[in-house]
Amino acid sequence: MLVLAFDTATAAVTVALYEWSPGEGIVGRAATEAVDPRRHTELLTPSIAAVLAEAGAAPEDLSALAVGVGPGPYTGLRVGLVTARAMGEALRVPVHGVCTLDVIAWASGRMTPFAVATDARRKEVYWARYDSAGLRTTEPAVGPATDVREGGPDDLPVIGEGAALYPDVLGTPGQDPTPLLPTATALAELAVTRLSGGVGPGLLPPEPLYLRRPDAKEPGPRKKVTPATPPSPASPPSPASPPSPASPTSPATPPSGARP
Repeated sequence: MLVLAFDTATAAVTVALYEWSPGEGIVGRAATEAVDPRRHTELLTPSIAAVLAEAGAAPEDLSALAVGVGPGPYTGLRVGLVTARAMGEALRVPVHGVCTLDVIAWASGRMTPFAVATDARRKEVYWARYDSAGLRTTEPAVGPATDVREGGPDDLPVIGEGAALYPDVLGTPGQDPTPLLPTATALAELAVTRLSGGVGPGLLPPEPLYLRRPDAKEPGPRKKVTPATPPSPASPPSPASPPSPASPTSPATPPSGARP
């Protein structure tokens, strides 16, 4: 089974190719990653081509695709999901989603409770809590950094980029917040583990976990503008009425006693 995995839900554009055969375990064939929050579209397709070329594999050799479904910012997350669904349809192979927070947790290998927090912008983080690297105990959420430990231990270790961004709130003395970002190697390993019957976080449909509305909004329908009512044409002036004929002047009445 040959699985191509990639994630664009954070600033990282990361791609990996992993293989599993019964009795031989999971083997990494090739991987690459770049960190550039503004170039997901430009970097993903060449990265996929480079990984396949390094492994000497063709797209037709793939058995499945695994893609990070976030949570993450709308624009970057969409790039990976659209690419995965298009490739899956073209190659007629299944596409599996993996929560990006689960990928970071899986890469940590931790066996005691902790939390993962990533950058959600707007002075917020995406976060979830875990009992171990393979067992999430809360649904992914978004909110201020103070939410991550609310109702839990004050010294709960927090890993991920969110812990590095808000050390005053999420930092723990003596605790290393790495890994900060997801890697496709961890994503591929997690997906292959689950597909081969192993234990780990569940696979998801390849649908985005946005958790909040995107900043950019689609324009709504145009407002209907009522046409201005044209002014009524000026009424023509009424023709002047002809002057009334002068009435004949009655003869003056002579004063009393005057001769006619």
